[in-house]
Amino acid sequence: MYVGESPRLDRPTKTYAPRALLEQLGIRIVTTWLRDTWGLWLPDRRTVVIAENLNPVQERCTLAHEVEHVLADDSGCGTSTDTTQASRIRVERLADREAARKLIGISDLALVAKRGLDMRETAAELDVTERLLAVRLDDLKGEAWPATLKIAG
Repeated sequence: MYVGESPRLDRPTKTYAPRALLEQLGIRIVTTWLRDTWGLWLPDRRTVVIAENLNPVQERCTLAHEVEHVLADDSGCGTSTDTTQASRIRVERLADREAARKLIGISDLALVAKRGLDMRETAAELDVTERLLAVRLDDLKGEAWPATLKIAG
């Protein structure tokens, strides 16, 4: 689900709204204290749990990641005992990659990249975490994007 058009042509034009998508899917979102993660998917409860005190960008990126677990019908965020650690890592990386693709459109990335900003500034302009920006850039390797971007970092 995408919402909002930016009134300025020099800003990214669309915003992916993972919270709205989760609500549309009937997934409950609970905010609570978490020790070692920003979020997790509990399929048996049809609930996404996110850490309290996340800033809006961290929350949006976490929800986008958890949406991917929901859409993939994953058995839970790294909680299943019937899979290997390598398999769990693959599932987490896939969720990151798909979330980054939805959060960072090619056109928006190209628009912001023209400014020659560093990673922190670019992530801020795109309303994503530096980590998910790095995931998106890694995803684009092999397509000549990193070589042409002026993102330092």
